Amino acid sequence: MSLSSGLPHGVIPILVTPFDDDGAIDESSLRNEVDFAIDAGVHGLGIALGSEVFKLTEAERDRVTTIVVDQTRDRVPVVVNTGAAATGLAVHYSGRAQDLGAGGVMCTPPGLGFSPQEVVSYFKAISDALDIPIVIQDTSATPVPASLILAIGDACVNATYAKVESLPPANQVYKAVQAVGKKMHIFGGAGGGQFLQELRRGSIGTMPFPSSANAFVQVWDLWNAGNIAEAQTVFDRRIMPLLKISVGTLGGAHIVHKQALQRQGVIRSAYVRPPIEDLDPVTREELEEAFTQLGWNS
Repeated sequence: MSLSSGLPHGVIPILVTPFDDDGAIDESSLRNEVDFAIDAGVHGLGIALGSEVFKLTEAERDRVTTIVVDQTRDRVPVVVNTGAAATGLAVHYSGRAQDLGAGGVMCTPPGLGFSPQEVVSYFKAISDALDIPIVIQDTSATPVPASLILAIGDACVNATYAKVESLPPANQVYKAVQAVGKKMHIFGGAGGGQFLQELRRGSIGTMPFPSSANAFVQVWDLWNAGNIAEAQTVFDRRIMPLLKISVGTLGGAHIVHKQALQRQGVIRSAYVRPPIEDLDPVTREELEEAFTQLGWNS
């Protein structure tokens, strides 16, 4: 592994993919979302599970990446999720992301039931095909324990980061930071719900949804200035109202954060591609209360 160059520390939100009401990619809204996040002061942008990449065709994946990279105009790097069930497919997705201008890729393991050596070999094949950093993505569905993160990093020159979000996130971040020491950098995830706890345990940032990008950046800035109590206050007042509604299922988070971006005038439609289970009436009421609390009135 090498840390001579790579991704910035800080807030790297995972963009939603805006669709129109018929489910087609809304390029204008996507470009507006990129500018919205960059204007909020984010340090990078991500295209990943929160972007519904698993519901995009290969042509759509390329199109979304192309639009986002073009709209950033080199202001911040773009990280693209390229994990797949087959090693060759992950290598293909990763190569396409690099060719289209991504500053890094983020990969989950190929699935459950593989030996540590098989997972290391999967990541090494990706690393050998690239000249950009790899973020190892640990999730509750495809966990990557701290010891395996280190083994991947030791075997792969480009595997210099990990995004740790298996449960409980802050505890898993701590284990990863302790395991890798100064060899790698650890991001938090899971929507940023334990952002401050993760920072206390050595994370270098988080990858939340973009709907509260400005608040996450403010928390990051306050933390780095040593204003920990104020950072906690901002987190509780400006992030938690939405976050506590969106936790639980990824599909529910897609609905919540797309509606939040629509309410702020960032995207035109909050359409989420099916299959998706809609929010129940009580949750919808709670979401409206959160919007009011945050000043996002209709």
